[in-house]
Amino acid sequence: MCKVIYHPKYGEYDLGAEHPFSPLRVEMVFDLLKELGIQTDIIQPEPVTPEDLEVIHSKNYIEVVEALSKGEKRAEAEAYGFGTQDNPIVLGMTEGARYQVGGTLLGAKLLVENKTHKVLQFGGGFHHAHKSLAAGFCTYNDLALAIKYMTDQGWHVAYLDVDVHHGDGVQEMFYSDENVMTISMHESGEYLFPGTGWLHELGRGMGRSLKLNLPLEPFTEGDSYLEVLEGVVVPALEWFRPDALVIQAGADPHFSDPLADLMLTTHDFEKLYKKIFEIIDNNCKGRALFTLGGGYSITATSRIWTLLFLLLHNIDLPDKLPEKWRKRWQEKLGKPMPKYLHDKIPAYDPIPRKPEIDRHNKELIQRLLDYVAADWL
Repeated sequence: MCKVIYHPKYGEYDLGAEHPFSPLRVEMVFDLLKELGIQTDIIQPEPVTPEDLEVIHSKNYIEVVEALSKGEKRAEAEAYGFGTQDNPIVLGMTEGARYQVGGTLLGAKLLVENKTHKVLQFGGGFHHAHKSLAAGFCTYNDLALAIKYMTDQGWHVAYLDVDVHHGDGVQEMFYSDENVMTISMHESGEYLFPGTGWLHELGRGMGRSLKLNLPLEPFTEGDSYLEVLEGVVVPALEWFRPDALVIQAGADPHFSDPLADLMLTTHDFEKLYKKIFEIIDNNCKGRALFTLGGGYSITATSRIWTLLFLLLHNIDLPDKLPEKWRKRWQEKLGKPMPKYLHDKIPAYDPIPRKPEIDRHNKELIQRLLDYVAADWL
């Protein structure tokens, strides 16, 4: 059975009404599950303390972030990544952030204590936060703290990032760590923030060939995306055989996402999640911790994360979305709501460069496998 973690305080990590990182995304999911008549048994986490965060963040960074959250002026704010459009300074911002980090850490503890084999943490996924830098809507790196907790218990941990943006913060924190494999499938940094995540970023020292990056071409469609997953992620985890897999389940590879250019549909996400479940059971001792992440088409993201919940709980997928839910959110958002859980087929016009894009992505598979071959023997 999958445990679900959430706390209403998560919504206090709110970067502003016009900011794309909206707490409404998760609110829509729970509201949809309720309208579908699905009971959600929620475990509520405690927030982490500033002292807990010192495992992965510098003490001075934490002190500055907490001070900014209280409305204090700090000279280091800009150097630490605050006061930008991506990471504005918002009163009370750390309260919700520390609850979300606490949720991901709780998920790791549930796995280590063998209280469950799968966890869905309905928040977190702040993969751009660095040791002393906020970036990409992320303040504290919940994923890194959870992974560090598991490795401190003697576990080998794999991290799979399917967010459309490179998981740079997580990669950086474990770049030399032989106990952690990181795999990021993202739109190429040539076109998209944070501009990192190249094939040659393989790790350092004992961590070499354990940091894998798959910079996909813009307008990559689901069939090519899944081919790359099959070609690299499957053999990587067959070789590494971790004690658990942590998945950052960003929904922004969806074709309608306004901040990126991958072309996955909800049908592709269903195939992706089912393949990940298979990988978990075959190569990761059946243990997994899912967090959320990016996803800025609110109508797509709410459906994708509902899909993830339903699949994790082996609940039959509905065809139509409840009319009450559609009308309620149509009024709240002021935009039309889809009638169905899944996207229509075809969901968009044909991609003119498809053969070229598919060929590029196929070449990525072989090039990366060639890079790591000697170390994987």
